[in-house]
Amino acid sequence: MDNRPMAQAASVNVPQPIRSDGAGATDFGPRDVMRDIENPDMLVPPVTDAGLIPNLKFSFSDAHMQLNHGGWSREVTARELPIATTLAGVNMRLTPGGVRELHWHQQAEWAYMLLGRARITSVDQEGRNFIADVGPGDLWYFPAGLPHSIQGLEEGCEFLLVFDDGNFSDLNTLSISDWFAHTPKDVLSANFGVPESAFSHIPSEQVYIFQDNIPGSLESQTVQSPYGTIPQSFKHQLFAQTPIKTPGGSVRIVDSSNFPISKTIAAALVELEPGAMRELHWHPNNDEWQYYLTGQGRMTVFAGNGTARTFDYRAGDVGYVPFANGHYIQNTGNQTLWFLEMFKSDRFVDISLNQWMALTPRDLVRDNLHVGPELLDALRKEKWPVVKYPTA
Repeated sequence: MDNRPMAQAASVNVPQPIRSDGAGATDFGPRDVMRDIENPDMLVPPVTDAGLIPNLKFSFSDAHMQLNHGGWSREVTARELPIATTLAGVNMRLTPGGVRELHWHQQAEWAYMLLGRARITSVDQEGRNFIADVGPGDLWYFPAGLPHSIQGLEEGCEFLLVFDDGNFSDLNTLSISDWFAHTPKDVLSANFGVPESAFSHIPSEQVYIFQDNIPGSLESQTVQSPYGTIPQSFKHQLFAQTPIKTPGGSVRIVDSSNFPISKTIAAALVELEPGAMRELHWHPNNDEWQYYLTGQGRMTVFAGNGTARTFDYRAGDVGYVPFANGHYIQNTGNQTLWFLEMFKSDRFVDISLNQWMALTPRDLVRDNLHVGPELLDALRKEKWPVVKYPTA
C-alpha cells in the first residue's frame, strides 16, 4: 500500500495559479487553499505586477496572543512585518473591569476604540491629571513618557493601539508593578514614608493586564490635582467630526490641526462603498500604516523603476506603504470597506495623481502619456482625499 501523502485532488472550487492569458499552471500539490482564496491577487498577480517589493501585509490573526486574566493582546511590529519601521500596532481586549496596568512608554501612544467603553487616566509632567471615558470611534493619545492606564467598563472593550516606532513591543514597556518588584523594599519604604510591611504582597513581576472590579461613575472617580487638569485633551471623538463626503464613501482626517495633542501620529478613517476606490495617490511626509476594520479590498503599490505588487486585505489585516510610493485601495467585496491610514507625522498630507495632472499644462500631459482628450477633460483640479466610484 502506498502511504505517501496524497496530492490534493482537482476541484472546480479550488483557485489555480493560471492567468486569463494562459500563463501559469495548475497546483495540485500541498497548499493552503483557504489562504489562496483570500489572496487572489497574490495567487494570480495582475500582469502589471513586476519586480521585487517586500511583503506589505500581516494579519493580526497570525500574531501571537498574550492571554491574561482581564484580557488579551497581540501586536504587529517590525518583527512581524519588517518593512513597517515607522509605526507598530497592538490589538487589545479588556474584560469588564479588566485593567491595562499603570505604565508608560518611551513612544507616543495613539488609540482607536473598536468596541465597548473604557476609562483612561494619565498625569503630565506638571502634575496635572486627566480622567475620561471613551467609546466606539473615540481616540486617545498619550505623549511619550507620560504614565497612563486603561480599564474596561461594564461591557468591556477592544481597541487598536498605534505607537510611533516600528520596533516597539507592548510587552517591553515600563510598568509600575515591574518597577516595584525590582526596587528594594527598604527603598520603597523610605520613598513613601511607610513601613516595609506595606509592600509585603506586591507582585513579583510585571502584571501587564489584570482583572479588577468595574469602576464607579466617572464623577465618583474624580481626583482633584492642585495643579489642575491637562489643558489639551488626550481624547478625541472622531465620529463627532463632519466627514468629507465624496461619491463612493467618506473620509475623516485627524491630526494636530484638530487633535492638538497628537504631535507624532496623523490618521484618516476611510469608508469605501462596494465598487468604490481610494484614488491613485501618494504621501510626501512618511510611510503609511493601515488597519482594516471591515470588508475586503486590494491595493497595488508602485515603487518606481518598473516595480509594483498587489495585495488583498480583510478586516484585521495590517497594510503598509513605504514613503512616497504610489497606491490605491479598492473595495473588492459586497460590503462597506472601512480602514485607517496612519502616519508618523503631525499632519495628514497626500498628493492626488488626478490633481497633479489637472494642474499641469494639458499638452505636456497629453504628449507625456499619449492619452486622449477624454482623460484630459475628466481631470479634476479640486483637492481632497478622493474616494470615488470608477466610471468605467
